[in-house]
Amino acid sequence: MSAAFAEREVDRRDLGDEVEVLTGGTHPADSVHDGVLDAMADAGFDLSDRQPREIGEAELRDCDYVATMGCSTLDLGDVDGVDVRDWALDDPGGEAPERVREIRDEVEGLVVALFDEIEREE
Repeated sequence: MSAAFAEREVDRRDLGDEVEVLTGGTHPADSVHDGVLDAMADAGFDLSDRQPREIGEAELRDCDYVATMGCSTLDLGDVDGVDVRDWALDDPGGEAPERVREIRDEVEGLVVALFDEIEREE
């Protein structure tokens, strides 16, 4: 969800030459949860071709910003130059559709706020 919203913000803000969005998990699921697919489709995103992937610590250390969703076991510790945010969100897997939509909306708000913050810093 966060990657889809981040990609949208990159397009909306014309940041394609400045921002690369990476997504992955420390223990990724085998597939995107059906509830997430449905909730994101309701918001105008088709994630049916997305496949969760593992993202490694070395790859994350090359980022400027890292956002974890709260269900992560990621611990980068104190890493110079990487702004790590734990958004402490519930895992949408197995949640009722209305709860998945609430989580989706939380993710969207956090992503938009992060992009607003980044633009203010420039």
